[in-house]
Amino acid sequence: MSQTYIEYQFVIEPKTPWTEILIAELGQAGFESFVEEDAKLLAYVLKDDWNEQILDDIQTLHHPGVRIVFEQKEIAQQNWNAEWESNFHPILVEGRCMVRAPFHEPQEVEYDIVIEPKMSFGTGHHETTHMMLQHILDTDFENLSVLDMGSGTGVLAILAKMKGAKHVEAIDIDEWCYLNAIENAERNQCVMEIFQGDSSMLPGKKFDIILANINRNILLADIPIYAECLAPNGQLFLSGFYNEDLDAISSKCGGYGLQFVKNIEKNNWVAAKYVN
Repeated sequence: MSQTYIEYQFVIEPKTPWTEILIAELGQAGFESFVEEDAKLLAYVLKDDWNEQILDDIQTLHHPGVRIVFEQKEIAQQNWNAEWESNFHPILVEGRCMVRAPFHEPQEVEYDIVIEPKMSFGTGHHETTHMMLQHILDTDFENLSVLDMGSGTGVLAILAKMKGAKHVEAIDIDEWCYLNAIENAERNQCVMEIFQGDSSMLPGKKFDIILANINRNILLADIPIYAECLAPNGQLFLSGFYNEDLDAISSKCGGYGLQFVKNIEKNNWVAAKYVN
């Protein structure tokens, strides 16, 4: 049975850093999915979870340093699927990894990933996902344990598994993402553990590699937990933040014994690597 969503279209000036702050606040208010377009932020909340006061406690909307206008409309699940199907084109990363939908013809590439994102984040089109895929392609995953935190469609976890990781866990707080990642893992014949939850699930676990593509505020809050969960000689890859946030992210990592190695930048978005 299809579910009806309420779509909010926000226009934010200035875009940085207020878009990420607004996303974090909307996530706490019950919004499930977000899509960033050139001049807009699209945010989705289930109609059953929506009420007229849902934006009342969003502080960013009332901050004097930002101007935000928005409008809303209902959108059915099947309409969303038709929308992305008509606009979703395959992407090629480093000439080695193809991310495509089931209705696209397969290509001769080293890693062919088939996903049906529905309302989950992570098609590979957004800069952060694309850069994280680049980092994964440049990293040896053979026989390593991997965590994909904030996994969305599961595309990062899927590529890690394709690259030989022996144990992969994918975690996302969003139920839609959780179910979508299960579907995409099965579609790509990747055996992994997929959970709905947040970083509170991590204490006591150890991973050789942690991938976290979320947002600045959540990353800063969770870096201490990531540091605790990294095995010796572990690697941490972080994205979901802007270039001007890199110093704050690196400073936080340094305080927990994680040393900056390198970063990739695309359209002011950053994906950085740290080691312990």
